[in-house]
Amino acid sequence: MATTKRAYKLQEFVAHTSSVNCLKIGRKSSRVLVTGGEDHKVNLWAIGKPNAILSLSGHSSGIDSVSFDSSEVLVAAGAASGTIKLWDLEEAKIVRTLTGHRSNCISLDFHPFGEFFASGSLDTNLKIWDIRRKGCIHTYKGHTRGVNAIRFTPDGRWVVSGGEDNSVKLWDLTAGKLLHDFKFHEGQVQCIDFHPHEFLLATGSADKTVKFWDLETLELIGSAGPEVPFSTLRICIYGTHIIEMPKWN
Repeated sequence: MATTKRAYKLQEFVAHTSSVNCLKIGRKSSRVLVTGGEDHKVNLWAIGKPNAILSLSGHSSGIDSVSFDSSEVLVAAGAASGTIKLWDLEEAKIVRTLTGHRSNCISLDFHPFGEFFASGSLDTNLKIWDIRRKGCIHTYKGHTRGVNAIRFTPDGRWVVSGGEDNSVKLWDLTAGKLLHDFKFHEGQVQCIDFHPHEFLLATGSADKTVKFWDLETLELIGSAGPEVPFSTLRICIYGTHIIEMPKWN
């Protein structure tokens, strides 16, 4: 017989003097947390500690997106003004101020290996930034409304964007072009993520569904909504079709 485990609240603290708009946990250590607030601040936390390690100032508008680089040395923060600031956490100072977006920068993700990161904005554009060159090296145009979510694939070859136009777009970084446009959602796409080892993409939408995509065949392989029982969702994730898919290189 299945047992139910009870969840306990581990920690609660006031992180900002106004709304907390975004947060990310560092992927390398899983022990640090960065938050962005409507109070224009970017705060860094050690998970389990109630006081901020750092409070980073510099933006003049609310923070709409934050992200760590793969080494957890840099933090990028996108603001309502469209400006992106990059902080060196070891020196606690701004090392880059990047402009180019015409509206709120609402999504950020660092490349898993290279010194690049991607940003998505309400201006409908997805931009790739080179940290060494200190500027934008490519702008992807194709969304007709804001870009809510962006993620690099685990192997670093592609970047995926989800938008308020209900679409999910797959971009090739080497060729600098759109590879595929997934248009099965009936509401704006709010979040996206990848399986760490398989060619599997999950997308969540305001249409109340989560959809699963095979990136090898570029086909929809599963969908879960409020009417779908949990057992069906498990089959989508762990079924034979997924397990047999090739791993990321």
